[in-house]
Amino acid sequence: MQAGRVRHMFPGGNTSKGFFSFFDYILDQDRAARIYIFKGGPGTGKSTLMKKISQAVTGRGHDVEHMHCSSDPESLDALVIPAAGVALLDGTAPHITDPKTPGAVEEIINLGEYWNEKGISANKRKIIEVRNEISNCFVRAYRYLGAALKIYEDTEAIYAAAMNNADLNSISWEFSGILFDLMPPADAPGRERRLFASAITPDGLVNFLDDLMTLDNIYVFEGFPGTGTERVLERIKSGALERGFDAEAYYCAFRPDKLEHLILPGLNAAFATVNSYHVTDACAVRKVDFRQMLSSGMLAVHQSELEYNRIEFDRLLDKALDLLHREKQLHDELESYYIPHMDFEAISKKQQEIINRILDYSTL
Repeated sequence: MQAGRVRHMFPGGNTSKGFFSFFDYILDQDRAARIYIFKGGPGTGKSTLMKKISQAVTGRGHDVEHMHCSSDPESLDALVIPAAGVALLDGTAPHITDPKTPGAVEEIINLGEYWNEKGISANKRKIIEVRNEISNCFVRAYRYLGAALKIYEDTEAIYAAAMNNADLNSISWEFSGILFDLMPPADAPGRERRLFASAITPDGLVNFLDDLMTLDNIYVFEGFPGTGTERVLERIKSGALERGFDAEAYYCAFRPDKLEHLILPGLNAAFATVNSYHVTDACAVRKVDFRQMLSSGMLAVHQSELEYNRIEFDRLLDKALDLLHREKQLHDELESYYIPHMDFEAISKKQQEIINRILDYSTL
């Protein structure tokens, strides 16, 4: 039997707006058979449990989605089994998740039932101290990212003023014709799912674009901030939703209100935005360079400012990355106060119970 496919993405991110969550888009309530919400401290086995369940399910030929943690991309924040309508979520901070439809849809799995409270309590003072240091690292990292946003916005304004908007509108019109031709609006709109394809992490800038760009018709947009790539993508997304097609919308890891990538499974089409911070090796049927729509004369006037902004933006981004790296070291220390006091044998039994329940769903 061929193993199931694993798709990779991020449900949350360390952004210029602080921690930004798309957890509500992991699995729609009305499409869910069961959502398991894991509660417990660091090092209690939430991610490991999800990975083992993933191995069991993919080993039986079923596809899954790995939703990675932006503060530790090797760990999972969520696991989705689309065919079963099942999701497993880490419901702890900073993406605290509680049931919306308890019993009918969600179920809490409390991994705190499997720890030795006395053993953990012996390190209470140190746990509080490290937890506070972690919080401070995040606060400072988000300050640096917030400062970088101001520079980003200045760069964006310079490029936007130099753009040929007629060319931009022409591209939007052209892609609408390619994708939708004379399709009328649907009786019911498609569904939008918002996630991140990349993240600002302790390991640097991480993206899963190559993993996600697998459809037959892949279009690659290349541009700077302010060159309008997101405007074209928003129009394409709106057109698809109006015609009843579902859309996977992937937003900027730095600026989470900016659409960067779009996957339209029903149209067998995907769009990726590439720049100096994230690229893809996916085979594109067409590439559009938005930089060609810029006025070279207007850019020449601001060349020194653009170069200054580039250097300062990267400097602030590097400071944020340093702080996230320090946070990860502290988080590893925090886990060390929990791991020795967990009953992982009992957790393994719970894991098998969950696997059996998942496999009982009729679609599997």
